[in-house]
Amino acid sequence: MAKLILSMDGLVLKEIPLLKERMSIGRKAHNDIQIDNMAISGEHAAVVTILSDSFLEDLNSTNGTLVNGQSVKKHFLKDGDVIELGKYKMKYLAVSVAPGESSDYDKSMMFQSGPLPDVARLGGPMAAAVESVPAPASVLPAAAIQLLTGSNAGRELQLTKTLTTLGKPGVQVAVIARRPHGYFLTHVEGNRFPLVNGRALDAQAHCLQDHDVIELAGVKMEFFLKS
Repeated sequence: MAKLILSMDGLVLKEIPLLKERMSIGRKAHNDIQIDNMAISGEHAAVVTILSDSFLEDLNSTNGTLVNGQSVKKHFLKDGDVIELGKYKMKYLAVSVAPGESSDYDKSMMFQSGPLPDVARLGGPMAAAVESVPAPASVLPAAAIQLLTGSNAGRELQLTKTLTTLGKPGVQVAVIARRPHGYFLTHVEGNRFPLVNGRALDAQAHCLQDHDVIELAGVKMEFFLKS
């Protein structure tokens, strides 16, 4: 399990395992990682962990977030990276991988340097590039999403890959992860959480059910299982 080592002035303060898919960092008490210092914004940053990989997102903080001395908005975290928030530092220690093993999806799917795909262009060249790695074999039924609104209403996207990224960069982004026990929707970017059947999700992964209606970045889509 990946973890963060929180320190200040070289003194280790806390070891924080990344137990949740999305862990918020900030001054306010409701954050998963609270740092009670005026240099830290109320909601400063978040670490999102999908499978065995994590990335950091600055939540438009006042004083910014640094990784290895460089200001970042989004950053794919590598083992040993040092996150800086004011006088505080957090060292990221990744999950160790045994020799010969590898993650079951390409990190470039979510953490590519270019823009994430817009839901209005699902099925186009960008979506194809994002979904570049087959999912591991499982007994899961096949599934897809169908756009219900927008210029591409009626278009279907097959969920045959381990990770499918949906949304509009800078507005709202989420991912659907295909796992051995179901399809899970997780919020990644944006001030508002996706809606499922009219109800807003929280930071936790949500297991999708047949015919759930997802609303993301102003577009409605239906998740359904295929017989």
